[in-house]
Amino acid sequence: MRFLVSTHQGKLYDEELDHIIVHMVDNEFAILKDHIPLVCVIPYGYIKMVLGNDVLYLALSNGVLEFKNNVATIIAQEAHAGKSEDSARDHLNAIRKERLELNRKDQGDFTKQESDLLDNLKKARAGRL
Repeated sequence: MRFLVSTHQGKLYDEELDHIIVHMVDNEFAILKDHIPLVCVIPYGYIKMVLGNDVLYLALSNGVLEFKNNVATIIAQEAHAGKSEDSARDHLNAIRKERLELNRKDQGDFTKQESDLLDNLKKARAGRL
């Protein structure tokens, strides 16, 4: 079966696998070749990807999984692979924390820029005859 993972940053993973095991907060299920078509939402969880004796883990948040015609496609807000469940999850959490800090900084910069713009408009007496 083919396994595709995409995020807003582009394609993360595109490989042939034997099967996957989807782990979510309250349940888990496996998908093997020729599984019936399905669509499910994965708010937060990980996927165990198996090819022979090789195993990788994909931690993801806010994802949708579709399986059809032996192709498993995941579109996720964020996803990161690792050699273990913990390493994938730790990497995902580190990236999310970094992104939140950047968003906070950008928001602060926008607030200051807006304040400066209003001050400059008042000083220039814009809109007054």
